[in-house]
Amino acid sequence: MTNSWRFSTLADRHRALGSNLEDWSGMGTAWSYEKGDPDAEYMAIRTKAGLMDVSGLKKVHITGHGASHVIERATTRNMEKLMPGRSVYAAMLNDAGKFVDDCVIYRTGPNAFMVVHGSGQGFEQLTMAAAGRDVSVRFDDNLHDLSLQGPLAVDYLAQHVPGIRDLAYFSQMQTSLFGKPVMISRTGYTGERGYEIFCRGQDAPMIWDRILEEGASMGIIPCRFTTLDMLRTESYLLFFPFDNSEMYPFENEGPGDTLWELGLDFTVSPGKVGFRGAEEHYRLKGKERFKIWGLKLEGKNVPGNDAPVFKGKDKDKVGVVTQAMYSPLNDWTIAIARLPVDCANNGTKLVVNCSTHGEIAATTHSMPFFDVDKKRRTAKG
Repeated sequence: MTNSWRFSTLADRHRALGSNLEDWSGMGTAWSYEKGDPDAEYMAIRTKAGLMDVSGLKKVHITGHGASHVIERATTRNMEKLMPGRSVYAAMLNDAGKFVDDCVIYRTGPNAFMVVHGSGQGFEQLTMAAAGRDVSVRFDDNLHDLSLQGPLAVDYLAQHVPGIRDLAYFSQMQTSLFGKPVMISRTGYTGERGYEIFCRGQDAPMIWDRILEEGASMGIIPCRFTTLDMLRTESYLLFFPFDNSEMYPFENEGPGDTLWELGLDFTVSPGKVGFRGAEEHYRLKGKERFKIWGLKLEGKNVPGNDAPVFKGKDKDKVGVVTQAMYSPLNDWTIAIARLPVDCANNGTKLVVNCSTHGEIAATTHSMPFFDVDKKRRTAKG
């Protein structure tokens, strides 16, 4: 944790579960627990519910007359269509039209927004766009984020939060939980129906303890941060920089992927111009150097995150696995990979060369693998 400068008030809870609090985005984060089982945590979120501390996400409040302009410039989304109480997933680009971060934008009032992002350049993008504008940009490290994910999350919260069943996907409500002020959003990173509870740091330990104590009879358990890797792989949710060229650089050029290559072009509001990198973004359409795509692998052996992918009798290296998992629920081994454009299809035979398990036969497959129609995360009632 030598690089950590941000601290979760739940650190003692994570240490009690056997975490060494590895650094992520400047905060000691429970990447692993000695106690518990990742498969059991995955199953809890897919079939019941699990609770994670994702406070390492960075929360930035943007308020003032120029707030919507700043976000319009820094991100790919149209703020005039985002009403208070609603949120949207967006991307951020550099001047070369390359992806530098993603975020969720919450509109909390006419001139008030909260932008939540990970370990990319989101804060720098926002402050750059704010220069000379009538706007306040404030980083909030007291605000913690507890993510309660899974099909039973709504049943638990409904006992304490009136109206939670009516909260639509990518909506949020200002409310109270256990007598403490919170904002609850229907968002997450699992592909399940889930909720993020934004609370003050001083309230987070009590909220954490009470959810786990009361929810134990429903099967709600604490989950390590890396359980998200299993869930996100099935649900086609990318994690900067771990799926990006920052981790897997191109041979003859610097890092930086286009939204067309990552399959994130949907984050650009139709017809929008004027955001940073817009001209290059549109110019680069059809010039993809690779595609983020899925693989289904034979057997139950899970390759490492940097396992090379080969094609043909000569076994030419064509790509790399960025994240893989085996699902005890769905009985499949799958992976997110960076592949050639001509492999972005269903049915191309490839081979993954795992340093631990040797060669693993694989077949290209579109993503998401799980809940393709996204009915689980958008369910009503």
